[in-house]
Amino acid sequence: MAAAVSGHCVLPTNKLSLSSSSSSFSGNVLVRLPQLSLFSPPSRAIGGKISCQSSSVTSSPKPQWNDFLHIDDFDKATIMKMLDRAAEVKALLKSGERVYLPFKGKTMAMIFAKPSMRTRVSFETGFFLLGGHAIYLGPDDIQMGKREETRDVARVLSRYNDVIMARVFAHQDILDLAKYSSVPVINGLTDYNHPCQIMADALTMIEHVGQLEGTKVVYVGDGNNIVHSWLLLASVVPFHFVCACPKGFEPDQKTVEKARRAGISKIEITNDPKEAVRGADVVYSDVWASMGQKEEAAHRRQVFQGFQVDEQLMKLAGPRAYFMHCLPAERGVEVTDAVIEAPNSIVFAQAENRMHAQNAIMLHALGL
Repeated sequence: MAAAVSGHCVLPTNKLSLSSSSSSFSGNVLVRLPQLSLFSPPSRAIGGKISCQSSSVTSSPKPQWNDFLHIDDFDKATIMKMLDRAAEVKALLKSGERVYLPFKGKTMAMIFAKPSMRTRVSFETGFFLLGGHAIYLGPDDIQMGKREETRDVARVLSRYNDVIMARVFAHQDILDLAKYSSVPVINGLTDYNHPCQIMADALTMIEHVGQLEGTKVVYVGDGNNIVHSWLLLASVVPFHFVCACPKGFEPDQKTVEKARRAGISKIEITNDPKEAVRGADVVYSDVWASMGQKEEAAHRRQVFQGFQVDEQLMKLAGPRAYFMHCLPAERGVEVTDAVIEAPNSIVFAQAENRMHAQNAIMLHALGL
């Protein structure tokens, strides 16, 4: 018995005939294809004939720049180009135009080990508005690393999709996905960093403050993955970044040192939020206990006393300071209701810009 054929077929358009169907298929359109024998597959196409090429077990290597894993994987010019592209595509979508469809015929697999409203809706909606189709894979759909190894998930999804976005716990998972995937991988969040969020934040600052370079951004709270992403951005784009956090909750020291060694931005880590916010262009906050840390919530509320962003702290920052938060927020905990609802709060513009920044990231990743 002949061996099975694994591969793909290239069908030249001049050999396809479109015609109205016979009476049994009235009103439909049939695509008439030449007969293909699976027992003796033809060789490479010559003169318009069908070409069947067997696929190899390993996929061809992808350019490393296709992945979007860390902000500092890119230089300043590339980051700013993506932000400019985000603003352009945002303006196009806001105008009501629906003719720009660069993702038409493309699919994206979205892996969610951690659930998220903003990440899912912003990626799925953005990809759809630009012509693509996104597939949601929740925590129980894959159980990556448990039911199936990450490297196998990467290889399988690569053969179905044009891009993979993953929101996971361990940072090693996103690195492994990128290593074994033959299509671009976008970091939707890990416990270490959240680059898509910071791109949205940068876009929001450009829109409201007027610029990113030369500004003062003060983060008040836990030295978490958001802080790491701000530090990585500060190693590429020049601005003054301050993280005010309780002792013992500072950001990863290696990431702090990396940002300082870059010599691009002024980096400060302090335990005094009142002094830190003076002269800030942006005061930024996040939940004190992230997903996976909820059992520490009560303890953290005690330790983080004095680090709540309230009206008094915003007054110290000055009248020009905007408030930002990556959401979801625990109102009355890390930020007061009055601050979130104040005129200088831009948290919802920030949330909207997740979609626009990510559209630009996906366009860059796909080389479009």
